[in-house]
Amino acid sequence: MNTETTIDRSHKKPEKEHVLKSLHIWNHLELIAAIMSGVIILSAWLSKAHISHTLFVTLHLIAFVIGGYAKAKEGITETIKDKDLNVELLMFIAAIGAAAIGFWTEGAILIFIFALSGALETYTEQKSDREIASLMNLQPEEARMMVNGVEKLVPVDALQIGDIVYVRASERIPADGKIITGMTSIDESAITGESIPVRKALDEEVLAGTVALDGSISIEITKRSDETLFQKIIEMIQSAQEEKSPSQLFIERFEGTYVKIVLATVAVMMVLPHFVFGWTWTETIYRAMILLVVASPCALVASIMPATLSAISNSAKSGVLFKGGVHLEGLSQVQAVAFDKTGTLTNGTPKVTDFHASPTVDKDELLHIVGAIENESTHPLAKAITSHAFQERHHEPFWVDVTHTLTVSGKGIEATVNGMHYQVGSKSYVGSEDAQNFLGNLGSELAQDGKTIVYIRNEQEIVGLLGLKDTVREDTKEAIERLKERGIYTIMLTGDNELTAQAIAAETGIDAYIAGCLPEDKVTEVKKLQEKYGRVAMVGDGINDAPALATAHIGIAMGEGTDVALETADVVLMKNDLPKITNAIHLSARMNRVVKQNVYFSLAVIAILIISNFFQAIDLPLGVIGHEGSTILVILNGLRLLK
Repeated sequence: MNTETTIDRSHKKPEKEHVLKSLHIWNHLELIAAIMSGVIILSAWLSKAHISHTLFVTLHLIAFVIGGYAKAKEGITETIKDKDLNVELLMFIAAIGAAAIGFWTEGAILIFIFALSGALETYTEQKSDREIASLMNLQPEEARMMVNGVEKLVPVDALQIGDIVYVRASERIPADGKIITGMTSIDESAITGESIPVRKALDEEVLAGTVALDGSISIEITKRSDETLFQKIIEMIQSAQEEKSPSQLFIERFEGTYVKIVLATVAVMMVLPHFVFGWTWTETIYRAMILLVVASPCALVASIMPATLSAISNSAKSGVLFKGGVHLEGLSQVQAVAFDKTGTLTNGTPKVTDFHASPTVDKDELLHIVGAIENESTHPLAKAITSHAFQERHHEPFWVDVTHTLTVSGKGIEATVNGMHYQVGSKSYVGSEDAQNFLGNLGSELAQDGKTIVYIRNEQEIVGLLGLKDTVREDTKEAIERLKERGIYTIMLTGDNELTAQAIAAETGIDAYIAGCLPEDKVTEVKKLQEKYGRVAMVGDGINDAPALATAHIGIAMGEGTDVALETADVVLMKNDLPKITNAIHLSARMNRVVKQNVYFSLAVIAILIISNFFQAIDLPLGVIGHEGSTILVILNGLRLLK
């Protein structure tokens, strides 16, 4: 194969390895500064008896600057920007106050532990950033585009819809497309989290970021690089990081008011105890500084965001993408789940479930003839019959002469095969009376199970029938059972007829169903569920599900669904794995439990430290350790959600 080695790099993005390396260094600067500050404080304390007071103070000032620069800058910048006080500024004031009354070591330790807890919180918040950077590293920067039979390396972002690219075995696929030549096993773990490779052949879709393992393929691009499913996953994760949960928003609103209350109380405490309790001015100011430290809501502020980001990151690894903490927080409160049928509870494509032939004909030969006739049609039922005849049953094809093909819209297809005329289609198309009499009206019995019946007639009589059905996903029953075990009401909303809906509902074990639903009907039914059950989730995959997905408190889209459904939904199941809904609900409940633990713990620690300080039971170092230690503990508790 000819290869043109000249590469247009004018659109090339910065090297991803360099980006990852830079991100890695910056993520650790805050921790390095905190550790350096701690080393300086420890050195000054150990050598106190051997150095001058001036050098002792100078070392502490250096520790203040190194350890406190990042947080002080953040506090001052945000105060100016938001025109409101914050926790960082509060701790900065407390450290300066401690130093002002001669407690240099205590003030420096406060800065050190505050910087250390800040570095830990930064690590948690930026973990998802590192995972996004790693995910982006899975996206190839260049593709082998075929131009007039010549292979040319081009930037991926220069690819257009309709371009042909060549992917060798073990290489990553550069953009979404369909295979036009070749066959290979695809590792889709980067997209779906599923480690088992999927075999892909002619006309099947492949996704950017996945790997062609054991065969080279040519792909026709169907989406631009900025519109691929891979890119949408990255955007969804970024969106989830930026969107805050109601609890986090409340804490942030509460923070400014709380800081003002603390500062006002400290101002009173710097004067009142001297006159009321007879404390010395040094003791009064010292206790006021301790109050400033222990009453700071650092642990409370850190109770939610690290836990939320850890849970979102954990969920993304297993193939469930949340578009924000608000949806993750609210999922465990869902009391009812509404499901679309086609493509959600079922596989979304019809499949032959029954084939019966008259005793007067050869069954295998008849199936082959029907498959050859239906191969002339593009109707979904025709594709299912052809697949059943030649692929699923692994029949060795033999030559048949199909001529005079005529498709009758809405009824069926007819053709001449090896000189004999055949009709394949509905009961009315082949003759209702003959259809009812065929094999004891077997067709009507199969129709009661929600199956679509296709009859086969030759020149003399009806000689066979096929039953087709959109089959239920293998994991649907498990998903419904697990939801019902949690006490969640399940209902199916489908546009299909009553018989089909009834059959699918019976097979899946769903609590209830409503047939004949138009998109607006699904919206109405979701609103009724909200009135009756409160918080409701809707699961769907199609354009017609988008209004209901938007109406529900939480919309859940199947990863293989339409772009509209993916963009409208709040949660995406990348592998179309319905049981993962229950996993996500469990993770939501676990996250809410961890957040409550953190909030209650941080409030309890603040209360105990304030009371202890009032009774002069703690000094500044113990107050610093108690306060900042609680902050570190709530962050570590949130990090448990990564597992």
